[in-house]
Amino acid sequence: MSDIRVLLVDDHPVVRAGLRAMLSDFPGVTVVAEASDGDAALAELSKLHTLGEPVDLVLMDLQMGSGMDGVTATEKIKAGEAGTPPPPVLILTTYDTDADILAAVEAGASGYMLKDAPPEQIRQAVLSAAAGQTALAPEVAARLMGRIRNPSPVLSGREVQLLELLATGMSNRAMAKQLFISEATVKTHLVHIYSKLGVDNRTAAIAAATQRRIIRGH
Repeated sequence: MSDIRVLLVDDHPVVRAGLRAMLSDFPGVTVVAEASDGDAALAELSKLHTLGEPVDLVLMDLQMGSGMDGVTATEKIKAGEAGTPPPPVLILTTYDTDADILAAVEAGASGYMLKDAPPEQIRQAVLSAAAGQTALAPEVAARLMGRIRNPSPVLSGREVQLLELLATGMSNRAMAKQLFISEATVKTHLVHIYSKLGVDNRTAAIAAATQRRIIRGH
């Protein structure tokens, strides 16, 4: 059986070197290319496909400086924009907020792992994702299950999006324009968000969402 061919995508050269070294210790896994952001990842996938050396799995970071982020890159890869049959994408990141996890899953990622996971967990995730299975870090799976099982009000994906924009200081009008919805709809969502978080203003909502790791701190 041939090795699983991996494209490693991360904007930090030192991190890529460390991940490459770790992956090289996994039997049956070979890193065939690296990329520093989403654009470079799409280009590498296209190039390798043209050479008749397709990638079996993309190991993708989420935040990559000023380059294309991991969620956008995952969406484009899964949409076939690299000009190749879409390989599975396994997110490997330091972020574990609801917003990041939901965005990655909605973009089509096959799995979501944290960089501080034990190597054996990452190895198993690589094997599972390459085989077309879902691969989630235990803490990520627990957060997703918590959303499903928790009887208390859970924020929808759209409400999480609005919270992220809210945390950047956007006005209602700007958020409406960004999400292609009306200002009235934004206000309705905010009422629901405040109610679910048990707060009554923007500042408190951002603080509560950050404390509960629904969004990243700004």
